[in-house]
Amino acid sequence: MPQRKIFTAERVWEGLRRDFRWDVPVHFNMGVACCDDWARAEPGRVAVIHVGADGRVEELTFERLRRASNALANAFVARGLQRGDRVAVLLAQSPEVLITHFAAHKAGMVTIPLFTLFGEEALEYRLRDSGARAVVTDRENLPKVEALRDRLPDLRVIHVVEGAQQGAFGLWEDIQAASDEFTPVPTLAEDPAVIIYTSGTTGAPKGALHAHRFLLGHVPAIELQHDFLPRPGDLGWTPADWAWVGGLMNIAMGCLYHGVPVVSHRFGRFDAEAAYGLIARLNIRNLFLPPTALKLMRQVAPPAGLNIRTVMSGGESLGADMLEWGRSALGVTINETYGQTECNLCLTSSASIGVQKPGAIGKPVPGFDVAIIDSEGHEMPRGELGEIAVRRGTPVMFLEYWKQPEKTAEKFVGDWMRTGDLGVMDEQDYVTFRSRDDDVITSSGYRIGPTEIENCLTGHPDVAMAAVVGIPDPVRTEIVKAFVVLRPGAVRAGLEEALIRRVRERLSPHLAPRVVEVIDAMPMTATGKIMRRELRARG
Repeated sequence: MPQRKIFTAERVWEGLRRDFRWDVPVHFNMGVACCDDWARAEPGRVAVIHVGADGRVEELTFERLRRASNALANAFVARGLQRGDRVAVLLAQSPEVLITHFAAHKAGMVTIPLFTLFGEEALEYRLRDSGARAVVTDRENLPKVEALRDRLPDLRVIHVVEGAQQGAFGLWEDIQAASDEFTPVPTLAEDPAVIIYTSGTTGAPKGALHAHRFLLGHVPAIELQHDFLPRPGDLGWTPADWAWVGGLMNIAMGCLYHGVPVVSHRFGRFDAEAAYGLIARLNIRNLFLPPTALKLMRQVAPPAGLNIRTVMSGGESLGADMLEWGRSALGVTINETYGQTECNLCLTSSASIGVQKPGAIGKPVPGFDVAIIDSEGHEMPRGELGEIAVRRGTPVMFLEYWKQPEKTAEKFVGDWMRTGDLGVMDEQDYVTFRSRDDDVITSSGYRIGPTEIENCLTGHPDVAMAAVVGIPDPVRTEIVKAFVVLRPGAVRAGLEEALIRRVRERLSPHLAPRVVEVIDAMPMTATGKIMRRELRARG
């Protein structure tokens, strides 16, 4: 059995911080570590419990994942893909997501997780920017990919889960036709493994390129957030899509690396009662629940007999009331965390060893050096407001923004990676989040950047200018609101609804404004920048 656990419950926080040392081997492969190692040690160990749309439950062992991903790796190579090629994964939570990641990683390829609700414009940007050579998707999302094919010169291979379609290969047909023995490429821990696109908070979305060591960087926080996972009977689940860093790494890969099975299930729309039902039915013990999911679950009485052991949440700070609800309704103290696509899980709470302070995100995770800095990279005195920053040297930190060296350089000041988020650190090392970069919108657990939405809105023939801001909302934290200035002669009738529909269809429903307000002129600075603060003040 792989020995993966690095912490034990007997240690106190100060000792964990003082004695921790990163142990990153020269050679490391995410697919091997999350799949093959366990398959060799315990072939019959359950890795994934998949709940289909019809409620049918299917269990897949590590050995089955190993053989399927080996065969898919062989199929990728047979289709002409090579080491270093990018493979996009456009699928909702399912075993095929993991099989594709493992196959690509073992073949030395780089995966690109993509959200299934993305529209054609959002998909085209990411597929073109990454130079994706292959896409693995399903019948529902295939038309969006096919519509883009002529505009994606690098795209060579499309696989569809349900079977071969015109111009696309059947995923399982290729798996069944190929050998299920494959020798993984001897990747270095520093070799590229995955590109996860940011939300485009300052300009167009950027591809954060991560190495295979990315997985190892998550381990300390995951063990602490889940009360020294793994323990007998542990079973992980999150409603967060596996296209996002939180869903893919905080639960799916993080659990499998420890040999803990994960539940996969596609929620078309999050439903608190259905979530409770899934947790109770499968006896799910370990959860990553974004704040919006927790707020919706708070509105519904939980069923009796829940056996939840740990809950972690991230994306925004939970207040004392929510923490108390978690203890009374779920029987656990919710652990909070903080991170970014570029450097995930760098701050955490760990209530079982006394690390929790209501209103604070948590403390720097062992192995991470986190500080509050000024604009020149100097550490701020305790208690003073500044930018949250993480020092280089942690395995979870990104390699670079894909093909954007200038943007990569801008992310750093000296050895500090700048988050763009403002906070305060107290004398006990607790960090309290105060505000985000002015442009970032946090809605239903998603970090949303305005630029992509604004570009989509101004593409409408009647819109001259557009600005997008976040407006406070009691359930979603914020909702997306768009302000638009119209061109002369624009037709107003039904325009607001048409603009919302445009973003929903072209980008994604989670990016669509809930409110569109037409204004006569956009508030601007002397240098021509939109004054979003004034727009937020208008509500």
